[in-house]
Amino acid sequence: MALHRGAHPHRTEPTEERRRLALNPFFGEADPAAGMEFAPPTHRLPDGPLPPSTAYRLVHDELMLDGNSRLNLATFVTTWMEPQAGVLMGECRDKNMIDKDEYPRTAELERRCVAMLADLWNAPDPAAAVGCSTTGSSEACMLAGLALKRRWAARNADRYPATARPNLVMGINVQVCWEKFCTFWEVEARQVPMEGGRFHLDPQAAADLCDENTIGVVGILGSTFDGSYEPVAELCAALDELQERTGLDIPVHVDGASGAMVAPFLDEDLLWDFRLPRVSSINTSGHKYGLVYPGVGWALWRSAAELPEELVFRVNYLGGDMPTFALNFSRPGAQVVAQYYTFLRLGREGYRAVHQASRDVAGGLARAVEDLGDFRLLTRGDELPVFAVTTTADTRAYDVFDVSRRLRERGWLVPAYTFPANRQDLSVLRVVCRNGFSADLAELLIEDLRLLLPELRAQRHPLSHDRSPATSFHH
Repeated sequence: MALHRGAHPHRTEPTEERRRLALNPFFGEADPAAGMEFAPPTHRLPDGPLPPSTAYRLVHDELMLDGNSRLNLATFVTTWMEPQAGVLMGECRDKNMIDKDEYPRTAELERRCVAMLADLWNAPDPAAAVGCSTTGSSEACMLAGLALKRRWAARNADRYPATARPNLVMGINVQVCWEKFCTFWEVEARQVPMEGGRFHLDPQAAADLCDENTIGVVGILGSTFDGSYEPVAELCAALDELQERTGLDIPVHVDGASGAMVAPFLDEDLLWDFRLPRVSSINTSGHKYGLVYPGVGWALWRSAAELPEELVFRVNYLGGDMPTFALNFSRPGAQVVAQYYTFLRLGREGYRAVHQASRDVAGGLARAVEDLGDFRLLTRGDELPVFAVTTTADTRAYDVFDVSRRLRERGWLVPAYTFPANRQDLSVLRVVCRNGFSADLAELLIEDLRLLLPELRAQRHPLSHDRSPATSFHH
């Protein structure tokens, strides 16, 4: 979550007159004039209550200024579900997931989801795999990182924490949650930079960064920068060779926030999961290509041996023992129920059809952008349904930041950002295609872009002189 201050630094409380006019007279319960007598303050609690309809309208009207989530091509998060899923979520939003003894059937649905994912990700023995739901991939990554660190600490009890500092190896394209993990839990982040046309981790470069203090290597199945898969099998092979040469046995965690719910259905022959013996754990976001509204992720370990027992807490569950592993102790069961509904509703063939449609839309849209002549594709949406594009070398009147800004005027949120080291020279637009973003919407986007191009081409130079705000998106 963003870190907020209390009151807005550039605003003062509105005057009584201004607050009076903030309310539509019709918002009053019975008397239109009564609704004009008082409007609540915005930075302190009101002195008294409001009718529920009035409170609803005030909040509802302010939220109309938010962007349309269906037109947000920056986010990987699910923005559409079937009405039946929404009904189920409404029925379960008051259930606290941690109360396993109070809500045993919700706990059972969570257990079934873990079992389904263990099977989907080819665990050697799905019954022996262990896993849990989380609030999203960020929490799942934190838990996986903690398990890696504790396993390393147990192996190095004679050196840690006195003389040894743990490190984690990853590509510089990792989601920001991995940088948070390293900061919060005092782990050195060793990052492989981008080079040339490689926009993610290089397996041999990652292996070269490993030493006796490396707790693990993170492979990203679906980079947020360009939608590409990192070569997890090649990474494992490089670490196998490192072990043969040095004796260092370094586990791999696969951050499959997006790709772990795409590859099993569209890229079945791709080796990235528990079929690779070096893969110790995997996470995914149920609320991305798992097709559930925001608030659910999953973390799985190959077996109980990969999850140190001291990290597991136990709660009373129907008079028995229920192990739990989480950073958050209270959260609604609605998203877990929605995940089970979606698994049940779609099955393998349903997920395959939904994600193939998204990949087809992404590929068609990427080709249409390329055909405009002003843009060069870096990726084509043929792994994740995501592609990155930059302007051609002879496009000098505008840049990707101008395109992003002008599309926003028409309601589209298409992020523009600069790549990290060693490709800070490269600025791109990234388009995420999700279920609900249809070919019709893609055609509307191309039409809007086509209408904007004459104005952009007529500029004397790009308008984005100050690149300091041009930070990377980490959705």
